[in-house]
Amino acid sequence: MVLFSRRALLKWSFLSFGTVAITQIPLALTAPQVNQISTLTFNADDFGFLNFVLLFEEIELAFYAAVVKSGKISGQQLEYIQAFAAHEAKHVEFLRNLLGSKVIFKSRDLSFNQAGLAAILTDRQKILNTVCTFTDLGVHAYNGAGLSLTNPTFLLAVASMVSVEARHAAGIREVLKRPATEPDSDAAVKSATIVNSLNPFQGRAYDELYSPRQIVGIVKSLNILKNPINGKLVA
Repeated sequence: MVLFSRRALLKWSFLSFGTVAITQIPLALTAPQVNQISTLTFNADDFGFLNFVLLFEEIELAFYAAVVKSGKISGQQLEYIQAFAAHEAKHVEFLRNLLGSKVIFKSRDLSFNQAGLAAILTDRQKILNTVCTFTDLGVHAYNGAGLSLTNPTFLLAVASMVSVEARHAAGIREVLKRPATEPDSDAAVKSATIVNSLNPFQGRAYDELYSPRQIVGIVKSLNILKNPINGKLVA
């Protein structure tokens, strides 16, 4: 019954605005790639952090679009990923509107590694594992906003998105038959390298906060994005 109700909720969410969003998703992947790859520089301020969140949402969106187009996922699992993609599309739209002139990059500025994507998209299990990695990372990254944001409105916006990322993580973990709460064995950042100043509370009852620098390192390890990333936020 729990599985059915969650599935129904995600399907309803997808149908409510997903059709429009999905038609826009492939633009991040299919836009012509310029010869010179843009460097993304994130300042250590509210706008820098929101741009960093936007980048993460754009990468998720592009990856989910590629998964849908690959044809490797079907049935309930495809419905989940379509729902996730629709939510990320709304997050991207919201963040771009919120940032306005403070946006530091356009979707077409992002350069994706087609070979890296192809290596993941050839295998169903790799796809689902990568979806799980992205959703878990979203929770860890956005929870770190508390010490990075000074504007209460921005903090509220990020908090509302992290709760959705957490629902995504629980959903895909259910598909993979993994614990809903991420065990230490699944953590991308091991306990020995956790930033203690960001994590006064630790353990299974708490989601660790990852620093932007740690998130960048994990994203790079996925071999999906080509753009160099720098700036004081991620130093």
